[in-house]
Amino acid sequence: MIKWDYHIHTRYCDGNSSPIEMIESAIKIGLTTIGFSGHSYTDFDGSFCMSLENTELYYEEISALKEKYKDKIRILCGIEQDLFSNLPTDRYDYVIGSSHYAEKEGICYSVDHTKQILLDDVKAHFDGDIYAYCESYFDTVSKIIERTKPDIIGHFDLVSKFNEKDCIFDSKHPRYLAAWQNAADKLIPFGKPFEINLGAISRGYRSAPYPSEDMIKYIASRGGKFIMSSDSHSADNICFEFEKWYKWATDLGAEFVDLTV
Repeated sequence: MIKWDYHIHTRYCDGNSSPIEMIESAIKIGLTTIGFSGHSYTDFDGSFCMSLENTELYYEEISALKEKYKDKIRILCGIEQDLFSNLPTDRYDYVIGSSHYAEKEGICYSVDHTKQILLDDVKAHFDGDIYAYCESYFDTVSKIIERTKPDIIGHFDLVSKFNEKDCIFDSKHPRYLAAWQNAADKLIPFGKPFEINLGAISRGYRSAPYPSEDMIKYIASRGGKFIMSSDSHSADNICFEFEKWYKWATDLGAEFVDLTV
């Protein structure tokens, strides 16, 4: 069993559990390390990120809990730094770099609010061209390491969150393939692990992790490494189905790294 989970959200952003509830759950299932990764503040979209006030409260509480629980579990205070966040990350133990937006003419459009918002944005701002929307998203993803200096690359193909069974776009379409492969090619040489992110499965949006099977094979064949992440938003989803999907990804050729060393 993997004994750590680095992608955890609490009530300080869009999670449903308190830090203590998360910690107690992690101890109960036998984790040696739990890493908190609150959503970084973005000034144009407060729908899921920490506010400036909550950012400080989050850092203070996690720092205090490190000491309180030091004899039971190792606690890390990380941040999920969005590409469009401007706050510094120096004080955190680690950074998950991610993008939650497609961008056009300086305006950001969230790819993971709801399926209907995504479709409305494609129609209103991308001339109904879903592949232009996906190309814009992966263009932002390709800049994650440059902008956020992360230790982990978060949910690489988040744009597919609502595309279960290709209900919105064809994941084999040449333009979609070119977009994500270009982003992967830019990120792989930095040597940062890509998440096998299970958050969309635990919340009922997807039946398989981010990145997709084809992406895992492609990234692995070019030397990219991986790390398991629950992207948990509640205490009962920490390490969600890690054993099942670790084997699945390993069978696809994924090589995993251990950031606890």
